[in-house]
Amino acid sequence: MSMNNPIFFVFKRLFSFNFVILKKENPETLSIAWILLIGLLFRSFVAFWLLPGYDEGYYYLYTKHLDWSYFDHPIMVALTTGLGIWLTGITSPFTLRIGTLILYTGSLFLLYLTSAKLFSKTAAKITLVLCSIIPIFQLGFGIITLPDSPLIFFWSAALYCATDEFFTRRNQLYVPSYRLSILGVLIGLACLSKYHGFVLGFCLVGFCLSSNNYRKALLSRWTILGLFLFILTLFPLLFWNYQHDWISLKFQLSDRFLPVPNAPQKSYHILNALGVFGVNIALLFPTIGFPLWWVMTKSLYCDGYQLLSKKKNVDNLSNKKLFIYWISLPLTLGLIILGGKEQILVTWPIPGYWGMIFLLGLYGERWLNYSKIWVKRWLFGSAIAINTILLLLLLHLNTGTFFQSSHNALFKGFLTPETDPTTELIDVEEFRKQVNKSPLLLNYLKQSDFLFTNAYYLAGLIDLALEPLYDIPVTCFSYDRRGFYFWPDTDQWIGKNALYITLKRFHEMPELTDEFRAFFEEMKEIGKIEIKRGGVVVNVFYFYEANNLLRPYVATENSIR
Repeated sequence: MSMNNPIFFVFKRLFSFNFVILKKENPETLSIAWILLIGLLFRSFVAFWLLPGYDEGYYYLYTKHLDWSYFDHPIMVALTTGLGIWLTGITSPFTLRIGTLILYTGSLFLLYLTSAKLFSKTAAKITLVLCSIIPIFQLGFGIITLPDSPLIFFWSAALYCATDEFFTRRNQLYVPSYRLSILGVLIGLACLSKYHGFVLGFCLVGFCLSSNNYRKALLSRWTILGLFLFILTLFPLLFWNYQHDWISLKFQLSDRFLPVPNAPQKSYHILNALGVFGVNIALLFPTIGFPLWWVMTKSLYCDGYQLLSKKKNVDNLSNKKLFIYWISLPLTLGLIILGGKEQILVTWPIPGYWGMIFLLGLYGERWLNYSKIWVKRWLFGSAIAINTILLLLLLHLNTGTFFQSSHNALFKGFLTPETDPTTELIDVEEFRKQVNKSPLLLNYLKQSDFLFTNAYYLAGLIDLALEPLYDIPVTCFSYDRRGFYFWPDTDQWIGKNALYITLKRFHEMPELTDEFRAFFEEMKEIGKIEIKRGGVVVNVFYFYEANNLLRPYVATENSIR
């Protein structure tokens, strides 16, 4: 469109006029909009260039096997992952993440509104900036498609609803309202995202029990209605588990943590718990993680001292702080302590920090009274450091700049593929190109009836890479088949031919390949492809022809673990 076009001129004047009005009438709203927009654009840039993770490939398969729920997680992650694919008709790592990008922007806005209701717009703005730059929040909630993304959206919506219920003064005395019923639905939706949602419900009940002012909420007719709506919202999760002997709930609530019969009992190691805590600090980034725990510790100490010295009684304890303690500490401290005995994912406690960040925003506002310059340096310095590190890692993932022998090495590099954990990520687009360049492999792909791998997480990534070339059914032969136990069974392919694809490290385990040979009339290696980054080989995939499946796959006692 020409710059002299009258339509362009009208739109330009109209936009400029609205921009000036917004800036003049409500500059605070404009600044919040800019923070949200800049954050969305940065995360979109990272999402476009970031290689897909194992979990993302696996959740992509959820979208191809839509169901009421899944063995690993409830339904919401399938809907979030599929949103971008269904809207665009394009299957790529970026379209898998469109739902996450949208939801996290909504989560940030709800977080801002909640903090503003709890404290002030200044504290809320600081909270918003912090959550826009914390690396694990950006990646785990706002870029990578994971169950945590819809979880934190409905978690944020529930916190906003609870704040509006408990801390918006409408009467001198608290009177329970219909918001308690809405809260039941929102917690249910959080549970349909990830099982952490049940912890949020427990924490809100704990908050009400510990406060004389809000205890009456638990006996309200609105809470009873909310409990009914909560159970109704959980219908997809409950219905699927009912159909499958409650296997998902058993796995999540008991199998992971109950002692194995005849197995040696695990002892508690405080260093393991400290290790989880240290990794959490690193994931939050030290310039934020340490201040976050410092303000939490200081706040707890001050409130505890006032109670013990009887300078403040329980009834007058700040309910807002009590609210923050309840929505953050049971999850974070509970899982950190559990990490001393059980193996947990270090990201499990992270949703608890989402509530703890309110307190850091409040203290950040107080610090402004002492030195605005240092607060700005702290926020902007952290943002620059975090995003620079993310961009350097992104550059390495795409060009291999940190490899010693890379064509694009910076400062001669310092990593080798063997010492670089990022080689676990697979460039699906490069994988697709390499297969497309091989007439032999492309021919086998199109002639095979189905494709299988030896790991559930590889199956999704390989399917994501190959679907644009040829849409072939994909399954997994493994002792740990996860969702594949409940998707189309392998007995439908008896007498059919397959293509087996695996990584180099599994190819070098002959006992694994021999296990699979027992299920086919004939199985032989047909080729391999190399995935390079900056000229350095980071992954090697091996291809096998497997003819005539003799019987459905069943893992043996000797299956590779």
